[in-house]
Amino acid sequence: MPLSDRERKLLEELELDLASDDPPLARKLSSGSMEAGFRASTYFAAMACLIGVVLLIAGVASQIIAVGIAGFLLMGTGAYLFTWRRR
Repeated sequence: MPLSDRERKLLEELELDLASDDPPLARKLSSGSMEAGFRASTYFAAMACLIGVVLLIAGVASQIIAVGIAGFLLMGTGAYLFTWRRR
């Protein structure tokens, strides 16, 4: 569905406002070459955190302390790596 004239005009105004407010961001967006924000290490850290949560819940539900502790440690390590990469 094509944009109406009013919507096109609003979009152009937003683009001009962005270009005047934050020129480096406007250049990055207009070039189309945004760098990958979600790297493999971030993916593995997030997966470790999620698997850790599942193990923690499974350990609590089955009352197996070792599984719960392993899940907690994996979850904590994944969360640490996830936030450490963001700094």
